[in-house]
Amino acid sequence: MRKVTYVILSLSIILSGCSQRANTYFEKELTFPDFVTSDQKVKLAAYVVPNKHQYEWQQMELTAFIHFGINTFTGKEWGEGNEDPELFNPTDFDAEQWVTSLQNAGFKMIVLTAKHHDGFCLWPTETTNHSVASSSWRNGNGDVVNEVRDACEKYNMKFGIYLSPWDRNAESYGDSPAYNDFFVQQLTELLTNYGEINEIWFDGANGEGPNGKVQEYNWQRFYHVIDSLQPSAVKAIMGNDIRWVGNENGLGRETEWSVTPLQPNISDAIINENIRLNITTTSEDLGSSILIEESNSVYWYPSEVDVSIRPGWFYHEEENQQVKTLNELVDIYFQSVGMNSVLLLNVPPDKRGRIYELDVERLNQFGTYISNTFSNDKLTDGDAYWKARSGDSKEYNVIPGETINTIMLQEDILKGQRVEKFSVEGFINDKWIVLTEGTTIGYKRLLRFPDISPAKLRLTVYETRDLANIQKFGAYYAPKL
Repeated sequence: MRKVTYVILSLSIILSGCSQRANTYFEKELTFPDFVTSDQKVKLAAYVVPNKHQYEWQQMELTAFIHFGINTFTGKEWGEGNEDPELFNPTDFDAEQWVTSLQNAGFKMIVLTAKHHDGFCLWPTETTNHSVASSSWRNGNGDVVNEVRDACEKYNMKFGIYLSPWDRNAESYGDSPAYNDFFVQQLTELLTNYGEINEIWFDGANGEGPNGKVQEYNWQRFYHVIDSLQPSAVKAIMGNDIRWVGNENGLGRETEWSVTPLQPNISDAIINENIRLNITTTSEDLGSSILIEESNSVYWYPSEVDVSIRPGWFYHEEENQQVKTLNELVDIYFQSVGMNSVLLLNVPPDKRGRIYELDVERLNQFGTYISNTFSNDKLTDGDAYWKARSGDSKEYNVIPGETINTIMLQEDILKGQRVEKFSVEGFINDKWIVLTEGTTIGYKRLLRFPDISPAKLRLTVYETRDLANIQKFGAYYAPKL
C-alpha cells in the first residue's frame, strides 16, 4: 500500500510540472494508473530509468561472446547431444589469452557458453556425465568455467555465462517439472561456485524431449534463483534486464528506445499483452509515443546486439579466411554501440583452446581504430551539460582547422531517454549546413557524414518528451578504411 501511495504521489508531481525539482524517477518499470491520459503516459515514460546494474552494463559498450564446447571439435553449430565427451580435448587451452586479446581491443566482459544445446557442460557438474569431467582433458579434472573466471578476475574483466535452456542430452528434457529441477541445479552450481557473475544469458531455444513433449520452462523460478544468488547480475534475452535486438547481423535500429512496453515471453499475461500491442523483439517500433499510449506498462529494457566475428558461432577451420574485416567491424560498432545498444561480439576459440591468430589481429585493429578515433574530440566545449526543450538549439566550437566526419551524442539516461528528433548543422562559409539528423539518442548515438571543416556546430533538439538532458556532444575524425 505504501508503494502504491508513493507511485501515485510521484506521478502527481511529474504531471504537475515540478518533476525536475522533485527528482522523481521510476527504476526499470512503471505501470500506468487508470487515471492517466494517453499524453501523460508518454511524459511519464520519460521518467523511467535503468537500475544500477543495467546502467553499469550499458557503460561497458563492448562485450564478448565465447562459443566453445563439444561443437568446436565436431565442426557442428548445433550438437545432437550424443557426442562422446572424449572428443573434447583442447591441446593448448589458454583462458588468459582469450581475456587479454579481448581486453586489449576494449572489451569489458566475456559471456561464456557454459552449456550449449548439446548439453555438454564446461564444468564438472553433478547433474550429468556429459561434461568435461568425462573427457581426457586435464585427466578429467578440467573446469573451463573456473579457468575463464580466474582469468577474468586476474585481468579485471567482467564475467557472464550462457546456459542453454534446451538440452538435447538430458533424459528429463520434455518432462517439464523434472527438467526444471535439473536446470535449476545446474544454474545453482554456476551461480554458487564461481564468484560474481555479471550477466546471465538465456535464449528461448526450445524443443521436444525424448518423451515427444515440448519442454515448458519455469522462467519465474529461474529468475528467483538468479536474484537470490547473484543479485548484481543482469538477465539477458529471455531475462527482463537486457533485450535481444532482433537479429544476429550486428544491426541496431535507427530509432532505438530503451523504454518499451515489450517484455520477454515468460508468462501468459506477458505473451497476451505483447500480442495485444503486436510487438516482438523483431518489431521496428518498440517505443514510439503511439505505442506507449496504447500500453499498460513500460520498462527500461535496453538493446543488446549480438553477431559473430566469423560466419559461424563456433570455430570452424574452413572459416579461417572469413573473419570479418576491420571495415565490417567498424560498421557494426556504429550500428550497435552507435545506436543505443551494447555490442556482444562472438569470438570462438579454436581446437587448441586459443583465439585464432587472425581473429586476434582483427580485434587489435578494431580496438586501435575505435580508441584512436574517439580519444580525439574536435570540440572545445562538448562536455557542457545541456538541458533542452523542444525546439532549443545550442552552438559548439570546433578546434580551428580541424576536419570532422563523425558526431557523438549522449543523453543522461539516469534521467530518462527523451529525445525524439534532432539535427546537427555545421557553420561553413558564413552559413549553416545540415550535416546529419536523427531520432533517438539514448546512452549513445553516433552519426557519420562526409569530411568537413566547420567553424562551429549547432545541435537542435526538435522534439523531446520532456526536458532533454544532453550529457555529451562530441565531434571526431574517423579515418577512411
